[in-house]
Amino acid sequence: MSKYQAYKESVLQYSQRLSQKGYTVGTGGNISMLIEGENAVAITPTSMDYFGIHVDDICIVDFEMNVLEGKFKPSLETEMHIEVYKHRRDVNAIIHTHQVYASIYALINEPIPALFDEVTINTGHMIDIIPYALSGSHQLSQNLVSLLNNRCNCYVIQNHGALSLGISIENAYRNVELFEKISRTYYYALTSGRPVTKLSDSVVDRLCKILYEKQDQEIARKKASQP
Repeated sequence: MSKYQAYKESVLQYSQRLSQKGYTVGTGGNISMLIEGENAVAITPTSMDYFGIHVDDICIVDFEMNVLEGKFKPSLETEMHIEVYKHRRDVNAIIHTHQVYASIYALINEPIPALFDEVTINTGHMIDIIPYALSGSHQLSQNLVSLLNNRCNCYVIQNHGALSLGISIENAYRNVELFEKISRTYYYALTSGRPVTKLSDSVVDRLCKILYEKQDQEIARKKASQP
């Protein structure tokens, strides 16, 4: 049995859960987890239906894009995932989806502001737009890197889809669901033609302070565990 078995099982489980909930269709989207203590990730294979793959089909890829385990090619977006892990030391799991309501903002190029306590405390002060580049391209990875210092956990990929980050796979998946909730409610609010109320800056600052403290604790934990 692979020493990465638990990571592979979690990636497969959450990939299938995404399909069940309609957050992605067919072979769309991808999921990865950072391997604890290694510069490597477990990530879904490219162009394969999540209900047609097995745990051994999940790929293990190092930060130099070398495939350590897996008989299929890893996700086209593997570079993007690796760049997140390099630049956001608090992140241990990434979920890329094509969820419907979040994808609306990928087409209208509209960031989502802070609207709800429960969303802001988990995803950050806004959901920003990653400028368009071809799927799987180095340029798309660099477009994302330029935004990662905002410390937020959700992003819209212009003309593409959505990206959610988390300290754990459970946390990343919760952020996917919060992302879809705020996307849907903000869409309906905008279509009403009425003014949309947003959280005050002081409230956003207080909520984000709690988020940043959790991120800093995870970064400190990793540093302490290094030999």
